[in-house]
Amino acid sequence: MYIGCESGDDEVLAKVKKGETYDSSLAALNKIKAAGMKSSVMILNGLGGPILSEQHALNSAKLMNAAQPDYLSTLVVSFPFGEERVAAEYNGDFRQLTQPELFNEIKLLLEHLQLDKTIFRSDHASNYLVLKGVLGKDKEALLQKVELAIHHPEQIPLRQEWQRGL
Repeated sequence: MYIGCESGDDEVLAKVKKGETYDSSLAALNKIKAAGMKSSVMILNGLGGPILSEQHALNSAKLMNAAQPDYLSTLVVSFPFGEERVAAEYNGDFRQLTQPELFNEIKLLLEHLQLDKTIFRSDHASNYLVLKGVLGKDKEALLQKVELAIHHPEQIPLRQEWQRGL
């Protein structure tokens, strides 16, 4: 089952009016597992904006660690109809993350994930940096690739805006 959790952080989820919480997401993921079904979870990189970025990453990792999904993917948040509604929930303090900020957020998420055999993909058209692996065995290689994107973006293939298909 495909589950768009978007975040494991209750404050972020409330601001985007998701209608779910950490607890309700975990309960759903546990029911899927108990039914013998596989789960594929999506987290939106950048959903917390700069103010809630850290807690979004940490609580999303906490949720994934508790749920141990079969598949996990991250997409970069976008607002094809404008970000005004979301910005209003952040009292005008919301902006989309810059590329380096997105890389730092995904790094924080990856650092705190403690997954045994989850297939991880961050290869959606929205992502600047393509990441693929199995967590935990590929965690260090994924983190090294993110570090390279943060400190030496010219040395790694990154999607340009026109390539992101948004």
